[in-house]
Amino acid sequence: MRYLTDRKRATGLGSARSGVSHFWEQRVSAIALAVLTPLFVFPLAYHLGDSYEAARAAYAHPVNAVIALAFFLTAFLHFVQGIQVVIEDYVHGRWEIVLIVTMRLVSALFALIAAFAILKIAFTG
Repeated sequence: MRYLTDRKRATGLGSARSGVSHFWEQRVSAIALAVLTPLFVFPLAYHLGDSYEAARAAYAHPVNAVIALAFFLTAFLHFVQGIQVVIEDYVHGRWEIVLIVTMRLVSALFALIAAFAILKIAFTG
C-alpha cells in the first residue's frame, strides 16, 4: 500500500492558476463580442439592399473598418478559447495536442484572411 500526500496525488493533474485566467479571458471576450456584434451588424443590415459599391463604401469608413476588424479578431479569439476547452475535456493524449495546434493555426489563418479583407476594403474603398 502506498501512502501519498495530497500534493503528490495532484502532481501531473493540471496546473493551478492557468484555468482562472483562461476563464476570465473567455468572459471578457464574450462581453466584448456582446458590444461589437451590434456595432458590426447594424451597418451591414443598413446597407443590405444597397449596391455592392455602397456597402463597400460603408465599410471603407474608418470607424466601421475598425469595428469590423475588432469584431473578427475578438470572435476568432473567443472561438479558439472555447474550442480549446472542448478539446481538452474530450480528447486526450497525442491527439489533444495535435488538434489544439491545428485549430489554433487554422483560426489564425482565418483571422488573418478576415483582417486582410477588411484592410483591403478600408484602404482601397
